[in-house]
This record gives sequence, structure tokens and C-alpha cells, in this order.
Amino acid sequence: MEEQREALRKIITTLAVKNEEIQSFIYSLKQMLLNVEANSAKVQEDLEAEFQSLFSLLEELKEGMLMKIKQDRASRTYELQVRVGGILLPSPPFPLNRAAKQIKDGVTMAPAFRLSLKAKVSDNMSHLMVDFAQERQMLQALKFLPVPSAPVIDLAESLVADNCVTLVWRMPDEDSKIDHYVLEYRRTNFEGPPRLKEDQPWMVIEGIRQTEYTLTGLKFDMKYMNFRVKACNKAVAGEFSEPVTLETPGSTSGASPLWKGICGLSSTQFPCPPLLPCAPGDTLIDGGEHYWEVRYEPDSKAFGVGVAYRSLGRFEQLGKTAASWCLHVNNWLQVSFTAKHANKVKVLDAPVPDCLGVHCDFHQGLLSFYNARTKQVLHTFKAKFTQPLLPAFTVWCGSFQVTTGLQVPSSVRCLQKRGSATSSSSTSLT
Repeated sequence: MEEQREALRKIITTLAVKNEEIQSFIYSLKQMLLNVEANSAKVQEDLEAEFQSLFSLLEELKEGMLMKIKQDRASRTYELQVRVGGILLPSPPFPLNRAAKQIKDGVTMAPAFRLSLKAKVSDNMSHLMVDFAQERQMLQALKFLPVPSAPVIDLAESLVADNCVTLVWRMPDEDSKIDHYVLEYRRTNFEGPPRLKEDQPWMVIEGIRQTEYTLTGLKFDMKYMNFRVKACNKAVAGEFSEPVTLETPGSTSGASPLWKGICGLSSTQFPCPPLLPCAPGDTLIDGGEHYWEVRYEPDSKAFGVGVAYRSLGRFEQLGKTAASWCLHVNNWLQVSFTAKHANKVKVLDAPVPDCLGVHCDFHQGLLSFYNARTKQVLHTFKAKFTQPLLPAFTVWCGSFQVTTGLQVPSSVRCLQKRGSATSSSSTSLT
């Protein structure tokens, strides 16, 4: 019986200890709950204060942007009223010079920003903490992309040569975050500033990454070309540059020799009858420099290209009289490649090209023939032209193609300046 009492006493003692532990645990839980409730209330107050601070900062940014937009609108409205109405209007509500700068630095509708608000929480949930310092710094450092300035085309660096135009431009400010440029060009026959109304449309080239661009493979069938460039960032495009006009003549005199009756075309295929002794062009060469290219069918029995006075008879052969100069290809029986003038013949020691380039400098008295592919000099005639010239062709059982409106290639000018046109392969016939 005594043993049972002792065992029961031990059990009661153990239960009392466990009860104290449970009461202590419950008290700890209640205390932690009170701490969480008190801390969450403080965090809620801090969160509201932080968001109020962020909201105030956004309101300041909003007011500044709205002011710039209103000033931009007022300035543009005033400028358009002056242009369209042509009358004196009241002064705008702020100085024009300041307005111009603000328009230049005007904001764009840049993509909206997003904030990642991450509340930091301890593992045991006994303490909460909200910290928006990083987000506040992001907002304060937020900058909107300005409208790009208009580029400035550098005429001194731009180049027109070899039926290509290289246009170079620069940005007036170095801080512009430019993504790409857009180039527009059109042909015209009018010198000076581009006209508002023009028959030719603007051609557009987009996605240019550098501050220069080369247009290739052009046909200069009109005297001038207009150019303008605008810069674009990720959000918006700026204004076009001041347009410029570059001279792009096919020849210094502006004339383009063409096949008779086919004026206005720059490249034309001509099937011919079995025998065509001489067919002149219809545009006179009476000054300056001219360059054109002729491609003939390799299976033509005979072919000739050159120039002639108008006095040359239609059924007279090129090179047979003093009134014509030509290169002649004969594929009949055996191939011969010769230069002809005044019934004098010189055999040319050069492969027969499939395309011939013809350069006529009327005042210098030079008529040169080139391999149009390699610009190798084939032959040069030196003469004192006493009458206007016409391009002339002859073909037997074949066809040929004439391409006009071409500039004198720069390599041809270099050869002429160095005097290499009088080499052994281009001995003159007089």
C-alpha cells in the first residue's frame, strides 16, 4: 500500500511539473501573439508612410511632366498659328527660347516602369520589416528618354561617285541614346532647297545603325537628289534633319546619249535586223564628258560601238570614214577585235569583254573604250572634234543593250589624269 502511495505521489509531482511547463508555454505563445499584433500594427503604419512618401514623389514627377507637356503644346500651337495664319498673335505664356529648349528636351511616352516591392519577414514571424529605400532610389533616378535631336548632314564628308551616294551625318549632342536612323531620298531636276511638292516620292531606308550610309546601284536619270535623316530611340523618332540637295548628273553636261526614238529610258534591249550598218543615237554630244555602257550578244556576227558626226550616212560603216570612231568585234569565221577610224584599223591585243564602257571628253578630244567590268583601257582615240557627236552602233545578226545616265567612273578619271590612257594597249589612231 505504501508503494502505491509513493507511485501516486510521483505521478502527481510529474503532472504538476508538466502543468507548469504547459502554462509557461501558453504564456510564451500569448506573449509572442501580442508581439506579432503590436509589430504588425507598427508595420502597417510604416507601410502607409512609405507608400505615402512614394506617392508624393510620383506626384512631383507627374506635375513636372504635365508642365512640360502643356508648355510643349502651347509652343507648338503658337508656332502652327503663326505659320498658318500669318498674323500677329499674342505672345506665348513663356519665353520662346526657353520653350524651344523644353520642346527639344521634351519627354516621350516611354514604357511604364514597374516596382518589385518585397517585404522582408523573419523566419519565426515574430518581427516584420518593410524597407522601400531601393525602390525610392529607383524612382528618384528614373529618367525618361528625350526626343532625339535632328541630325546634321555633313556635306563636306558626303560623296557622289560611281553611281553611288555616300551620305554622312552627325548628332548635335553626344548624350542621345539613339537606336537607329531613318534615311529618305528622292530624285529631282530642281537645284536648291527641296520643294514641298515634287513628282517623285520619298524613298525610305530604315534601321541604319551608323551615322553614314551608301546608296548603290543608282541610275542618275535626274540631275539632283534630295536627302534627309531622322534619329530614333527606343520610344520615339525625332524631327528630320534640314534636307540637302546633291548634284547627281549622268554626265557633266546633263545629257544622256540614248538610242534614237527611245528617249527617257536608261537601259534598253535592242533586237536588230540581220544587217544594221549604222544606227545613231538622238542626243548630241557637244561639250563636257559622257559615259555609257553597251552589252552585246556574244553570238552576234559583228558588232561596233563608237561615235560619229551627224554627217555620217546611215548606210556607211562605222570607222570607214573620218566622220566616225569605233571599236569593232567580228565573229565571222574567226574572232577579231579592232579599233577603226578613217578606214585605218588597229588590232587590239586584249580579250573581248561582254560589256564595253565608252567615255567621251568632247573638249579634250578624247574617246576612250574600257572593259566595263574591270575598267581596263582597251583603246583611246585622240581627235579634235569639229562637230557635235552622236553615239553610234552597228550590229549584224544580233542584239545589244545600252545603259545610259551613268556617271564617269572615278577609276576612269584617275586613269585619264595619270595619262595612262596612252599606254601600249591604247595607241591613238589619227
